[in-house]
Amino acid sequence: MIPTTTLADGTELPLLGQGTWHIGDDPGRRRTEIAALRHGIEAGMTLVDTAEMYGSGRSEDLVGEAIAPVRDEVYLVDKVLPTNASESGTIAACERSLAVLGTDHVDLYLLHWPGPHPVEETIAAFESLRARGLIGGWGVSNFDPAEIAELPVAPLVNQVLLNPSRRGPEHDLLPAHRDRRPHITTMAYSPIEQGRLLEDPTLAEVARRHEVSTAQILLAWAMRSGDVIAIPKASTPDHVKANAEAVDIALTSDDLADIDRAFPAPTSPMPLEVI
Repeated sequence: MIPTTTLADGTELPLLGQGTWHIGDDPGRRRTEIAALRHGIEAGMTLVDTAEMYGSGRSEDLVGEAIAPVRDEVYLVDKVLPTNASESGTIAACERSLAVLGTDHVDLYLLHWPGPHPVEETIAAFESLRARGLIGGWGVSNFDPAEIAELPVAPLVNQVLLNPSRRGPEHDLLPAHRDRRPHITTMAYSPIEQGRLLEDPTLAEVARRHEVSTAQILLAWAMRSGDVIAIPKASTPDHVKANAEAVDIALTSDDLADIDRAFPAPTSPMPLEVI
């Protein structure tokens, strides 16, 4: 069983989802990547995250095919590019994405990062799309604490870069998410830092103690608070299976202390990092 957290609108979601950045880029891997996504859904990783930016629609196209037989089981997250996020542009972008995905609605629609259009226009478009039933709810991505504070309405989600080497959000952004009323749920993208943390000796030692992989330790770390959703990418069913097994890892106080020494938590505000 994948543990869950609850959005401010009452939606219960698994703490471990599936990211799709770069999925769909290689046509030769399409069948395997579709199998991976379906395997993840069967394992309870029913949150699937994509974006119109990913492969200029190739990810959406693959995701649409993968989830079509089980659409009702999937919580589908998509994102609008900031350059498209005027009021009319957001609506047009969503309609395009729905056509590529082959579905009649997106469960959660995010503004990918702050951009040139007034956020009030984007929110107005989100609300229009929600009223039409084309999206279930809306949120943002890559918004720092000041940008979150300026939003006139709390988004359901803020999706940000978070892993042991990118701990800036822990100082002020995550507390702001938790303190906002209604609360904002954090989604952590690149929880494995695109593989760059897999050779770290401290993380490897923690993994050795638990007889698991370093990647699994990183996922357990991301989910440790019980209210942060991790969305790693996996391109094969075996990789998906390994990701799902990370939910069974209980990091000890010694594990966390070792990770804190190797990757100290921030003691002052830091600029929000992105990849």
